[in-house]
Amino acid sequence: MILAHETRGDGLDVSFVHGFTQTRTSWLPVVDRLRDVRCTLIDAPGHGGSIDGSRSLPEAGDDIATTMPKGTLVGYSMGARMALHAALSHPGTVTSLVLVSGTPGLESEEERRARRSSDESLAERIEDIGVPAFVDEWLANPMFAGLSSEAAMRDERLANTAHGLAESLRHCGTGTQENLWPRLPALAMPVLVVCGSEDAKFSSIARRMHDAIPGSELFVVSGAGHTVHLERTEEFVSTLGRWLTTRER
Repeated sequence: MILAHETRGDGLDVSFVHGFTQTRTSWLPVVDRLRDVRCTLIDAPGHGGSIDGSRSLPEAGDDIATTMPKGTLVGYSMGARMALHAALSHPGTVTSLVLVSGTPGLESEEERRARRSSDESLAERIEDIGVPAFVDEWLANPMFAGLSSEAAMRDERLANTAHGLAESLRHCGTGTQENLWPRLPALAMPVLVVCGSEDAKFSSIARRMHDAIPGSELFVVSGAGHTVHLERTEEFVSTLGRWLTTRER
């Protein structure tokens, strides 16, 4: 399935997938600063113009691979989990991969079961109180403490629907994700793993992923939390730009 998307700029093909409650426009602070890059911004299933949230993570990975041009794929948080599926299933399309605050999944069925229950409760909460109230609750989460009100882009998140977000949680939440840790060594394309130094949980995961993925590079952004690319945009863009240039040599 082709997802809602738009393309900006000219040059090296790089595609972007956002996090939960965002839309493709959340990447604009990044792509507007990149040079010599043709950026494809993709709405993840259940978000923005991609209204069908009932796509599983493997299906979302397939959808992204169908939507993007051959080239680099950048995913943040939920988008990183989708991007990882796309890269593992479609290495001929995803020629290099950037994982920002991502995870290969929970390692035990007990953890996954608990997370599915938690995500179902969260999905019901969205349907009960609606998107504006839920977005306010979501952004109050400590992991987003480093976001300014401008970088949080609350109004952009309100373009989503309660049904789309709830279905996204039910079908693409972390509890639905198979344990991909054993498959990480199969990633043969160049991989950049990015995390914020203040995001203890995902910094630990990022270091483990870096160790597991042959030839990968790790970029820990000092002073940044979970939403690295919006908290330290200039630093993120500078590093991403250099890394992309290196990939072309």
